[in-house]
Amino acid sequence: MSGRRLRIAVVTSLYPNSAQPRHGIFVEERLRGLVDTGLVEARVIAPVPWFFSKHPRFGRYAQMASVPRRETRYGIAVEHPRYVVVPKIGMTWVPATMASAVAPCLKRLRVEGFDFDLIDAHYVYPDGVAAARLAARFDRPLTITARGADINQIAAMRTPRRQILQAARRAGGLIAVSQALADGMRQLGLPDDRIHTLRNGVDLSRFSPRDRDRARARLGFTGRVWLCVGHLIERKGMHVALAALSQMPDVMLVLVGDGPEEGALRAQAERLGLSARVRFEGAVAHDDLPDYFSAADVLMHAAGSEGMPNVVLEALACGCAVIATPVGGIPEIMTGPPAGCLMAARDAPAMLDCWRQLELSGVLDEQGRVARRSYAEQFGWAPTTEGQLAIFSRLTGVDLGARDAARPIVGGS
Repeated sequence: MSGRRLRIAVVTSLYPNSAQPRHGIFVEERLRGLVDTGLVEARVIAPVPWFFSKHPRFGRYAQMASVPRRETRYGIAVEHPRYVVVPKIGMTWVPATMASAVAPCLKRLRVEGFDFDLIDAHYVYPDGVAAARLAARFDRPLTITARGADINQIAAMRTPRRQILQAARRAGGLIAVSQALADGMRQLGLPDDRIHTLRNGVDLSRFSPRDRDRARARLGFTGRVWLCVGHLIERKGMHVALAALSQMPDVMLVLVGDGPEEGALRAQAERLGLSARVRFEGAVAHDDLPDYFSAADVLMHAAGSEGMPNVVLEALACGCAVIATPVGGIPEIMTGPPAGCLMAARDAPAMLDCWRQLELSGVLDEQGRVARRSYAEQFGWAPTTEGQLAIFSRLTGVDLGARDAARPIVGGS
């Protein structure tokens, strides 16, 4: 088939919304690149857990309750049906409740004339497992993208692993955002001939260097500045940066993000006598992040596990050096200077060793920032978009004029 645009239904709980503008931003950016080709039409079904109250005292649960039922983002229609979650008890039932919530939306799309050719799911569990049930019900091909914790952590649990293996057999395409994640999928027993590596990219127009002096003045930065960006959870490693900061009296640490570990991190900073040199910025608008990357000396990313962290790509695109643990896809994009330094261990001494190496090498100056931006320009979304088009064309029979996607697309190669 040719002469028309491919219609895809995106099913994922990882998608931004007006109440959570950075939630799953990498999924939206990848989809926008696909739609911008003019070859694809998309509708997004992004379910959220049901909660009864929007009152602020309920924190993130109230935030989820505030997500609108429908919205349009960058010209793409998005629906947010509610599904039931029983915290710490009903995890194995979530794929079923999610599928039940999404099915009426997919049915309505077809009634309204959007007879989708393919279901494109992001995050293997529970989203991909739910999408596999829906693909069988609506008799449509399926792609599932693995993004990190779904394979590295959730798949280690017996029941989710069994469900993941069943869903993988239903999917025609299994996408990993890094080669390391693809290797993990193979080790898990997912069908090798269906696995494709299509790395995350970065929006090079949005994330670019800004005037450093102006950004530092606006943010009130003085002296050397370390930056951490991400959800405040143990896995992201902000506690390691705090421990390292205790050995560097002339450095300020800025934490951008919110999450359940904020109280513990504040207590750690106070216990170490660092409160005056640590700034908790909370959640920051996506469009404001380039100011932080441009103003800081280095991004500290001591993650315990990863898929392909966009924050590393975003920092490099803004010229900011990166110190990170060599987990997931990070070593695939940080291959040495000028990007930054990979830590030998996930601890403060290894972080400090990297910091001293970067200071001694002189790559933290303006010339180094220019070199990092140039290096990052190979990590745009275009190769990933081409790979998706090829996979979708093969599964649906719709001629999209895409190249062969059998070759893994990693690190811009």
